[in-house]
Amino acid sequence: MNLRRWLQPGIGVKRWLLVVFGGLLLMALGVAHTIRQVTRDLQPGGLTELVLDTITLQFLPFPLRGLVVGTIGLVVVGFGAWRLARALTEPLRADDGERPLADVIFQKRMLARGPRVVAIGGGTGLSTLLRGMKEHTSNLTAIVTVADDGGSSGALREELGIPPVGDIRACIAALADAEPLMAELLGYRFPGGIRPLDGPVETEPGGLGGHAMGNLLLAALTALEGGDFEEGVRRMNHVLAVRGKVMPASATPITLMARTDDGVVVRGQSTVTRTPEIRKVWIDPPTVPASPDALAAIREADIVVLGPGSLYTSVLPVLLIPAIREAVAASPGMRIYVCNVATQLGETEGYDAADHVEALLAHTAPGIVDLVLVNDRFEGEPSEWPADAVALRWPPAAEPVPRLLTDTIASDEQPHHHDSTRLAAAILRAYEREAQGLRRDRVARTA
Repeated sequence: MNLRRWLQPGIGVKRWLLVVFGGLLLMALGVAHTIRQVTRDLQPGGLTELVLDTITLQFLPFPLRGLVVGTIGLVVVGFGAWRLARALTEPLRADDGERPLADVIFQKRMLARGPRVVAIGGGTGLSTLLRGMKEHTSNLTAIVTVADDGGSSGALREELGIPPVGDIRACIAALADAEPLMAELLGYRFPGGIRPLDGPVETEPGGLGGHAMGNLLLAALTALEGGDFEEGVRRMNHVLAVRGKVMPASATPITLMARTDDGVVVRGQSTVTRTPEIRKVWIDPPTVPASPDALAAIREADIVVLGPGSLYTSVLPVLLIPAIREAVAASPGMRIYVCNVATQLGETEGYDAADHVEALLAHTAPGIVDLVLVNDRFEGEPSEWPADAVALRWPPAAEPVPRLLTDTIASDEQPHHHDSTRLAAAILRAYEREAQGLRRDRVARTA
């Protein structure tokens, strides 16, 4: 065990070593005072006095006595503390090839001091954000949509009556310390297929074929909690010891509805995502109760991040829950909308940055976001990606106009996706630079 690592600033060990040392010093002074009181009446030349003279090093010159005793005491205390630390931390020590335990403790203490961040949405975009943000703070809460009705999530929703679990599972995997191993485990799909929404049955209902391991684990934990979905998700957070919290926007499954420019009404998230020229979306039922934990997290957040993710099928289904929309609008923290890097065939085909913001504000409330973060790198789009980069048109036709921030937040390997490290860094830079000014502006507007 490297003692220098345990004494590095911020790990919280040195102060308690000093406390222990001070206590030992006081004990030593107490023992010395007691010996003095007991031996003050002893007759010279006796056996007791000879023993005490030997113990107190009277045979050494006076200046050396304190130095010798202090050195021996320091060595003994140091050796004992070292062996005690090894005994206490041996069960927690990292395996060979992994980080030393002192580094793990130091990192956890630093992350615990990070800003309180709430991320709202679902799908791949939210997982990408969480993967980058967990390296800066453990005060991280993901509020995930419960509108998914396709694939394994849709099948479990239909068969068991529980909210969709796929996006929640992906976010929990992204926050796990053992990621990407945990992502592989939770994302493992059993061989076979899932019954499609609008086609013939490929597997018998109730079979394992096509289901993700993490989805089944969430369903099992919900059953163990007597059908309490929110408690089941809490248990999964604890079981996997994720760095932060993942919670559903509501314990009630919701159905996403949409109307196109031609007046056609479509039902279900899996259908809406393929639908172009969307005019309006809403949820059914329209007044589902929001998760109390989600509302509390928004109230206490330093940063509220909307997205990234599918505008109509990931971000808005959460904000269309009335209590969550009102909590975000009233949040004292910095509220930032992360615009997608690329459009999506169907729901946002042909959208630019202003179109995204206009749709967001039209479905929520004016002033619900303070900042809009848009990617400023547009080269390198792969030819096989059928959509386009989101063009930077500004400002939107909405009042008040959110402040625009541009940064390079796209991935080099997948230019139509965000880069988790760049995205998290851009958001934290914006928080450090803009937070105080945004609070002053908000106070001035409400004065």
